[in-house]
Amino acid sequence: MSTAAPSSPMDPSSEAMTTEVRSPARRRATPKVAALVVVLVAELVTFSILAPEFLTRANFLNVLTAIAVTGIVAMPGTLLIIAGQFDLSVASITALTGVAMATAAENQPLVVGIVVAVVVGALAGALNGFLVTVIGVNALITTLGMLSVLSGLARVVAEGLSVGVQDFSTLGTARPFGVPLPVVVFLGVVLLFTFVGRFTTFGRSVYAIGSNPTAARLAGIKTRRTIMMLFVVSGLACALAGLILTSMLGSASPTAAVGLELSVVTAIVLGGTTLSGGEGTALGTLVGLLIVGFLNNGLIIKGVDPFWQYVAQGALLIGAVSFDRLRERFSGEGRQ
Repeated sequence: MSTAAPSSPMDPSSEAMTTEVRSPARRRATPKVAALVVVLVAELVTFSILAPEFLTRANFLNVLTAIAVTGIVAMPGTLLIIAGQFDLSVASITALTGVAMATAAENQPLVVGIVVAVVVGALAGALNGFLVTVIGVNALITTLGMLSVLSGLARVVAEGLSVGVQDFSTLGTARPFGVPLPVVVFLGVVLLFTFVGRFTTFGRSVYAIGSNPTAARLAGIKTRRTIMMLFVVSGLACALAGLILTSMLGSASPTAAVGLELSVVTAIVLGGTTLSGGEGTALGTLVGLLIVGFLNNGLIIKGVDPFWQYVAQGALLIGAVSFDRLRERFSGEGRQ
């Protein structure tokens, strides 16, 4: 007489469980992005009417160049927030990697400086991941503390001054086919993270962790390792951003990326990624970046005081978070 074996959450049902925790995010992603695109188009039309010089190829490339550094850092930042984590240390990592590269390149070949920047970025991300996944410190507290620690280290290494770099302008100023190289790199990063988020097991694991960490763990997903990898990738993206920023400016400064974390979080949240985790897309973040970028550009063209950009950016962040929380509350999606 045979007895039916009880179902195990580790077998076929585990896949269903993973699908279940992430399916709401996938269902809502397309409408959110579509609504954002409508906002972006309305913004473009408005500024085009107010300023005829706004709707030109040169101006579009200017906007893409302006958001390239922020966008490169925002792509892994999107996956981190989808997984329910934060990285507020991105500005300090970006500045530190640039300073480390420029300092190393003073007495060593340029390639050595580049390698140093990459290693510093990876180590900073790994330290964030270690503190969060192994020690168990909250990601917000960890990265907020690291923001101060790494910023101080950047100032110590640079002795509070900008460090010049020779023969390193190509990465920041080259224009293959008439398109600035930072824009090409940025769009390549967007495509990479769009692919990872939509079509890879790693990307699906990130959504599952953000939606329900317990269910993800029971389904066999190595949550700690996945989160650690996300922090390391975030550090590497900061290193790339730091190299591009250094190349564009011709020097590295410990204050070069001040405020980057605010710009990154604003673009991510405005792009539809929820702070509670489990929902968001790289494409949505791209649209969020474009909305902020064209808004800042339009205000400059119209002669508005540049300080109002900070007001507009902060208002967008507060508005995006408020809208997301209200949407969850009235749709019954808020977390218990």
